[in-house]
Amino acid sequence: MEHRGAAFPPLGTCGRVGRVVSGRAGTGLCLGAGRLDHGQGAQSGGRTKKSTPANEALGRSRGGFGTKVHAVVDALGNCLHLALTPGEAADRPQLPGLLAALPQQPGAVVAGKAYDTNHVLKTLAQGEIEAVIPPKANRLDQRAYDENLYADRNKVERFFGRLKEARGFATRYEKTATSFLAVAHLLAALDWMR
Repeated sequence: MEHRGAAFPPLGTCGRVGRVVSGRAGTGLCLGAGRLDHGQGAQSGGRTKKSTPANEALGRSRGGFGTKVHAVVDALGNCLHLALTPGEAADRPQLPGLLAALPQQPGAVVAGKAYDTNHVLKTLAQGEIEAVIPPKANRLDQRAYDENLYADRNKVERFFGRLKEARGFATRYEKTATSFLAVAHLLAALDWMR
């Protein structure tokens, strides 16, 4: 059978329909199937990955794949400290690090029910810090807490609402945890200057 106007190149050394062409450096490039094949493998080139999702503060939780931002704000709602954890990380283990980052010990800690554990309450009692944390519903001893002071917890929620006005922060445009935390610090500084 004769084909006019179409030339079918012979099977080249690259194992598919195409032909080997020598480039300037004498390297063999395989032209065929509509692409250039430089013999490359995986994007990493066989090297180990530089980071892992956990190192980049990414983790899977009920809400999906994401990052938790932990913040400490003062009585006016200004940010004092920020920390990142993967999405599935619990809140309770972050409290000692958040308190240690403060310049001076607070008189009271206003936090949500996620912080209502015996370990947190013991840590706050040792530091003579008032715990304004509502008890969980499954706690046997429903201890009292200052509900008027707990109403100030909305200041941290409003702080996060102001940060999330920046779409890049709300949807985490940055790939690395360092860059994302830097954006969070920049936004917190701009919020402080309002």
